[in-house]
Amino acid sequence: MRVIKPAAAAWLLSLSSTAFAFHSSPSTQVQQRHAARRLDARRPIVAKPITSLSATADEEELATIQILMSDTGGGHRASANALRDAFNVLHETEPDRFPLKIHCDIVDIYTDYGPFFPYNQYVGLYKIMAEYSFLWKWFYEFGATPLGLWLNEFMLELTCFEPFKECLTRDPMNIDSNDKRADMVVSVHPLCQDLPLKILNSLDTNGQSRKEGRTTPFVTVVTDLGGAHPTWFNDGVDKCFVPSNVLKNAALARSVKLDKIVQYGLPIRRGFWRFGADYSGTPEQQNEAEEKLGVHHKPTIREQLGLLDMPTVLIVGGGDGMGGIVAQAQAVGEKLQKLAAASSSSFQMVVVCGNNKSAQTTLSPPQTQWGPDIEVNVQGFVNNMDEYMRASDILITKAGPGTIAEASICGLPCILSSFLPGQEEGNVPYVEENGFGCYKGSVDGIADTVEEWLAATAVTTEGSVLEQMRDCA
Repeated sequence: MRVIKPAAAAWLLSLSSTAFAFHSSPSTQVQQRHAARRLDARRPIVAKPITSLSATADEEELATIQILMSDTGGGHRASANALRDAFNVLHETEPDRFPLKIHCDIVDIYTDYGPFFPYNQYVGLYKIMAEYSFLWKWFYEFGATPLGLWLNEFMLELTCFEPFKECLTRDPMNIDSNDKRADMVVSVHPLCQDLPLKILNSLDTNGQSRKEGRTTPFVTVVTDLGGAHPTWFNDGVDKCFVPSNVLKNAALARSVKLDKIVQYGLPIRRGFWRFGADYSGTPEQQNEAEEKLGVHHKPTIREQLGLLDMPTVLIVGGGDGMGGIVAQAQAVGEKLQKLAAASSSSFQMVVVCGNNKSAQTTLSPPQTQWGPDIEVNVQGFVNNMDEYMRASDILITKAGPGTIAEASICGLPCILSSFLPGQEEGNVPYVEENGFGCYKGSVDGIADTVEEWLAATAVTTEGSVLEQMRDCA
């Protein structure tokens, strides 16, 4: 057994104050685009000795981070992947300041370690409740009451303590082994605070206490935007990262100390980090102006994606392809055809169906025949959403926080088609008040707004509507 050196522990804790600077907040994207240049810790915290880890003298020094999440929606895993990529970049681009290689162990703790129903079926239950929003609203609101919070904590500790302990003691380099634990734990899910903290208290005190004594660094990264469930916030963490003033206030209301709260942006996928995606050089050596004219030049991107260079509407249904994407695409396609015929213009629509293969089949020929004056490109799940967003002029999406942040980075006006009550409801005013989109809860309202925005650009003062929203984004 070996003890992690205090200097190494301090370095790991400093990551919790620096690594997340790579991810842009929609309201501060321009200012933070070169955040990699100013990664000095803003709120240093005192390192605690870590005594639960082991390694042989011949092993290469390696930092390990376990990221806890659940696939209840695509945003949590996307955030975990974004953090993993950011940790890799820290070491690759600034080895003098971040000398240790960093390995991330991303785990869906409920699916992989939940002992029985409902805990090991959270993903499937989420999809049902997201489809029937009244169910989501009831569970969300009850779970935010004092009784709901207590009941959730009580049942989790009663039934999941030992199974989740297996997760938190697994070797990040060999998940079938429990020889050593991660150097730091990061949560990107609202239900991954209370019980993991109790387990770490127990592990770090050799079972003497579940309430105190934790020495393993623990960080929460809140992946919601305009509103968040109370379970996100626990004062027992070392740092709690929030993306907005609304969530900073929510953390304070849950008694998280001010010096533990760090307000940065959301974790964003690597393709959205900068104008250029090449990290072979240092940030100072990259020429943003040249990158903007090259890598992200809209006609160039369209050509690379096999799209035509014309006004483009992008409709996305998230990784699960939910949100009435078929009806939306059909209504928007019909409206684009009428607008094209009336204005002698041509338009393009891209529909990303995610894993909804039924929607993809329904919207593709021969089941759907589109008008002669519009081009329609129907995709399934894609890994290059950054390119499709930068190739588009209007985005139609549910009010997911990650998608909104990514659209803002791309300067892409948004039409929000739906939201989950409570969790995503606050994202609607965030978009509307910042002036880069609106909410339309019906397919006719969505189609009419698309027509209004494109007609204003094509018929009246060129760019008057969309350009203003691009600037606001």
